[in-house]
Amino acid sequence: MSQYDILIIGSGPGGYVAAIRAAQLGLKVGVVERAYVGGICPNWGCIPAKALLRSAEIYHYIEHAKDYGLVADKIGVDIAGVVKRSRGIAAQMSNGVGFLLKKNKVDCIWGEATITAPGKVSVKPVDGAPKGWLPAGDYTAKHIVIATGARPRALPGIEPDKKLIWTYFDALAPASLPKSLLIMGSGAIGVEFASFYRAMGSDVTVVELLPQILPVEDEEIAAHARKRFEKAGIKIFTGAKVSKVEKAADSVTATVETADGKTQTMTAERLISAVGVVGNIEGLGLEALGVKTDRGCVVIDGLGRTNVPGI
Repeated sequence: MSQYDILIIGSGPGGYVAAIRAAQLGLKVGVVERAYVGGICPNWGCIPAKALLRSAEIYHYIEHAKDYGLVADKIGVDIAGVVKRSRGIAAQMSNGVGFLLKKNKVDCIWGEATITAPGKVSVKPVDGAPKGWLPAGDYTAKHIVIATGARPRALPGIEPDKKLIWTYFDALAPASLPKSLLIMGSGAIGVEFASFYRAMGSDVTVVELLPQILPVEDEEIAAHARKRFEKAGIKIFTGAKVSKVEKAADSVTATVETADGKTQTMTAERLISAVGVVGNIEGLGLEALGVKTDRGCVVIDGLGRTNVPGI
């Protein structure tokens, strides 16, 4: 049983940065990961999404080559090539995080962690261990950091199925370009995919429950962004919600209730559910330890401490 000063559950941007800094300060550090080295951001979030958007930007410039005094003929989209580039960048980033952890002498443990008591973590084996990672087992630590991140939120009756209803995982690696796309939610995830797929030629409609798109952003910026998106041909409905979704063989029909109380149906080949995220706090043993949680989040103080010492 290895004893650590700090054991971190999760190797995402919260976990690996904390691990590296703690190791630089001379502490003995371990990190437990069960799925993606580097977490969602480099693997299935910010980084591969920006790679897709870069391809869309280049395509946009080529489409308007004449504006720059250039000639470009027979241009088109190879979606498999676009996805391959994005996934390659994601893999490069993930490998880089693994390299940084080892360079800073952080022990990397592969498996699914449960805190069995204050200072004690049991790690169950899971498939896919990277080369050189420590095996599952029991570990102890003076301090345990929970950095398990989040996953897409699913709405009842509109659960993602990987075929017709997508999360960002599916939207980042489509087998083909949908001719039409309905996006629920206009936060960062929703508008990034709206922008990408519209630039690639899809007919895109965004439905947002709140009165403005990008609800957590500055009102003036959100209004300006909406104008730009609509100019690009993206249809936007705010103060509206998808109340029901019916699936066909290769399309979905959504019932949308708009701000004025009217109901209309919209049919699209695919639907992206981008209605926020929910914390990965299940299976960690928090309830048995008495760690306070609130609406899917761990309750902490100003220094990131839970109500249980050492966590």
